[in-house]
Amino acid sequence: MTARPVLSVFSLTGEKSTTTPLPAVFTAPIRPDIVQFVHTNMNKNRRQAYAVSMYAGKNVSASSWGTGRAVARIPRVGGGGTSRSGQGAFGNMCRGGRIFAPTKTWRKWHRKINTTQKRYAVASALAASAVPALVMARGHKVDDVPEIPLVLDTSVESTKKTTAAKDILATVGALADVDKAADSKQIRAGKGKARNRRYVARKGPLIIYKEDDGISQAFRNLPGVELCSVSRLNLLQLAPGGHMGRFCVWSQAAIDELNTIYGSEGKSIPTAAMNNADLARIINSDEVQSALNPAKRAPKRALRKKNASKNIKALELLDPYAAAARKAETRAMEARAGKKASSASARRLARKGFTEGKRAFFGKVSVQGDVCENGFDLE
Repeated sequence: MTARPVLSVFSLTGEKSTTTPLPAVFTAPIRPDIVQFVHTNMNKNRRQAYAVSMYAGKNVSASSWGTGRAVARIPRVGGGGTSRSGQGAFGNMCRGGRIFAPTKTWRKWHRKINTTQKRYAVASALAASAVPALVMARGHKVDDVPEIPLVLDTSVESTKKTTAAKDILATVGALADVDKAADSKQIRAGKGKARNRRYVARKGPLIIYKEDDGISQAFRNLPGVELCSVSRLNLLQLAPGGHMGRFCVWSQAAIDELNTIYGSEGKSIPTAAMNNADLARIINSDEVQSALNPAKRAPKRALRKKNASKNIKALELLDPYAAAARKAETRAMEARAGKKASSASARRLARKGFTEGKRAFFGKVSVQGDVCENGFDLE
């Protein structure tokens, strides 16, 4: 985010009363990958172990009939007189059998997370909560909010009535986000309806305080509103679902406490890998361009390599004697081909004359005369 030197502090009537310095933690690098990873692992640490009964699908006396009876070797129910006797049992492929690899309560449910990594994720989520674009992208209704992050006077921590809390949120334009969360309540789609998770709703503002002088009783009953102490910031609340940009409402005491929690005397603030993430500006800067080689506008095209076994010019470059021998052989082949063609032509002409003479002779001897031309004189 673009760091501002000060933040405006609004009174409970919605008027700007004073200013406070911007905590340095809001300038931490925004890393959605780390936030998503840490949130995924943290979310696993509140799961409750579940498993099927160790006797489920096995509450029957069954044993295999063995081989030689032309049936499968699956365990079969003993006894007789009912349709159940002789049926397969125990196996996951059998009706009424156990499931494959039954779930166990000693599964690895929880995950260890590096402390430094968790602190990095929390700092990144705090920095993202100060960027209006990310807050709006997460779905919060902050069109009427005068400033983000929104800081209220410390006296908000002494609010004890929910009606007063609604009035305070209305004066600073944050009630629209509460109404959005209230309107989004609906019945869950799935089996969670029968597991004490019947309703789902969107998240509203996160109220962050330093001392609980009744603020938790005032705001806890508003739909979608969550509360958190500044000394116990939780990533599951700062980035629900692993998505950064939670709409946070701070008390002045809480925002000032961040300078004590983070900084030289407290937790270290992560540093960005790059001070300037504008790569195009860095590459096109005079400092970088002056150290680069000039652009090659017309690169020299490499000639395609010729195959010396097929190209005679390429063979001449490698071995002139082999090229000369190949040319001589080519000329000899052409000469033999020409001589062969002439002799074949002469043979064709001779064969043609012989064929014509044969046809003439056959026509001459095939002519039949009249046997009765001179009568029947036999002399």
